[in-house]
Amino acid sequence: MYAILIGVAALWGAATGLLVPRAAYRFSVEPDEARRDTCPAGHALTGPGRGWFGSTYCTACAGTVAAVDVHTAATATTAGPGPEDDEAAGDDPDQQGATPRTAGPRYAPYRVAPVVTALACAALAASTGTRPELAVWLLLAPVAVLLASIDHRVHRLPDGLTLPAAGAAAALLGLAALLPEHAGSWPAALLGGAALGAFYFLLFLINPSGMGFGDVKLALSLGLVLGWYGWAVVFAGGFAGFLFGAVYGAALVIMRRAGRKTGIPFGPFMIAGALLGIAFGGLAA
Repeated sequence: MYAILIGVAALWGAATGLLVPRAAYRFSVEPDEARRDTCPAGHALTGPGRGWFGSTYCTACAGTVAAVDVHTAATATTAGPGPEDDEAAGDDPDQQGATPRTAGPRYAPYRVAPVVTALACAALAASTGTRPELAVWLLLAPVAVLLASIDHRVHRLPDGLTLPAAGAAAALLGLAALLPEHAGSWPAALLGGAALGAFYFLLFLINPSGMGFGDVKLALSLGLVLGWYGWAVVFAGGFAGFLFGAVYGAALVIMRRAGRKTGIPFGPFMIAGALLGIAFGGLAA
């Protein structure tokens, strides 16, 4: 039964992770820009949910790229690789080139989203078991991966996701607290959200250039889910986020890919720390 639960959670994560690339691409814009409604080639994004759900190709590009793949495979079989093939193999998937292949919206940074979401959901299921809060974690996990994807791409966390996520986390945990066999506390979750949000707000006031206000709003959601299992988990999850971010920043400096004052997207590390905290909290509960 336990293995089945983990497997079902992983399948849920993989299925919902498939929805992340299109949404991440549309949200990955600068603060003053409208959300994208066309692919990099200029085709309108259509499909279920007014174009929010769909594959990593728009409808117009999918057939073109498939035709190019067939032609390339046939050419490679009969004539072997040529200079053009070598050049195409190194193309940046997000670059808008003249060929149909480079014009298609591959959204390269997000191709791992289904794998990451599946692994996260499986880990949450393994640590939480059949307790009712698992449903909350599984519903929030795809949103967390979406936020991490956007922050990784454009170094921002949209209000249209962070604030609703905090409200949803509070409401869903309130429902979970009404069900039997839950292992957390809803009042503690609310206090955890307020405390972690206030801490990040203080950091933002001290160093606005080093801490974005989007991180402050994300901290509300993460504090809620961490606070469900108590203050020790809030501290552990929050500290893990800073530790992950510090290790990543130090690695960039060592490899000379960034300076001491280079900004990095902190949201993914906050989310990774929260995932670790929830996992440990679920195991200890």
